[in-house]
Amino acid sequence: MEALAERLSQLDTQVEGALRVVMFYDTLMRRRVDLPALARASAGLAGCVAGIRLHGTGRVIRVADDGMPARGPVAPASSSAPITLDDEEIGTVWLERPGPPKSLDEVVLDRLAIAAATVVEKYGPARTTMADPALVELVISSDSDEAARARALRLLGFAADLPVRAVAVRSRLPLDQVGGLICPARPVKAAPLADVGVILATTVDLARFPAGVRAGVGTAESPDRSWAHARTALRFATPRRPVVHHDDLGALALLAEIPADSLRGNPDVAAITLLAGSPEDLETLDAYCATGSLRQAADLLHLHHSSVARRLEALGRTLGIELGDPAGLTRARLALTAWRLLDG
Repeated sequence: MEALAERLSQLDTQVEGALRVVMFYDTLMRRRVDLPALARASAGLAGCVAGIRLHGTGRVIRVADDGMPARGPVAPASSSAPITLDDEEIGTVWLERPGPPKSLDEVVLDRLAIAAATVVEKYGPARTTMADPALVELVISSDSDEAARARALRLLGFAADLPVRAVAVRSRLPLDQVGGLICPARPVKAAPLADVGVILATTVDLARFPAGVRAGVGTAESPDRSWAHARTALRFATPRRPVVHHDDLGALALLAEIPADSLRGNPDVAAITLLAGSPEDLETLDAYCATGSLRQAADLLHLHHSSVARRLEALGRTLGIELGDPAGLTRARLALTAWRLLDG
C-alpha cells in the first residue's frame, strides 16, 4: 500500500509539472513570441541549451540557459522532436542536456515543437513543400487561362518575375524530400497528380536528385509547356540515365510524338521487343548503345571485351543490324529508345 501511494504521489507530481509546461507555452504564444524568444524561454525552463532548426532555410537557433546564444559546437542532443506543419517535417527542436533526459523533457520538446510550427505558419511564412494539388494542376494545365495560372502561382508563393520549371517524378521517396534536395534555396512546391509527382521550382539542381528517383525536367517556358516537356522527358528516363532534361533530348523528343502503333510496327523496334525476353542480351545492347565503345561496354558489364564482342556479333545477326557500323549503331539506339517509350 505504501509503495502504491508513493507511485501515485510521483504521478501527481509529473502530471502537475506537465500541466505547468503546457500553461507556460500557452502564455508564450499569447504574447506572440518569435523563434529566438521561444528558444530562450525553453532553455531557461529546461535549464540547458535548447535548439531550433528549420530545414527549409537552414536556420539554426541555439540558446543557453542564461538566455545568451550558445557558444561552441553543437553538443549531441539529449532528446529531440520534429517540427511538423501540414503533415510535413519542417524542422527539429532539441535539448543539449549533460547526462540523461529529465522526466519532463519530452513534454517540453513536444510543446516547443508545436509552438515553433505555429510561429513559422503565422510569421514565417510557412516553408512547407507540399501544396494543394488543385492549385498545382491549375498552374500546369494547358486549359488554364493566364490570369488563373498567375493567381495560382502567387498563392503557391512564386514571384511573378521568376520562371517556374516543372519536374515530373516517380519515386518511392516522399515528394517533399525530393523537392527540398533539388531546390534547397526555394521556392519549391510539390503535389501528387494521377500517376506521377509534380515539382514546381524556380531552379533545379540535376546533381542533387537522390538515388532511386526517375525524373523528367521541363524547360523554363510557361509552366504548362514545361510540364508537357517534363512528362516527355520522364518517358526517356532509364536506370542508367534516371534524370532526363528535356533540353538535352533535342531531336530525340520527336520519337515521343510518334503513335505507339507506328513504333510497334517498325521492324527494328519489333526485334528489340523479342530481344527483351533475354535480360542479358538487352543489358549488353544497352551498355554498347550507351557508350558506343566495345571496351567501355565491357567495363560497364564487368566482362572481358572479347566476350562482349561475341555477344554483339550474335545480337547483330538477331537484329539484322551491323552494330559495328556507325549507321547500325544509330539504328540500334533509336530502336532501343523507341521500345523503351512503349514499355514506359
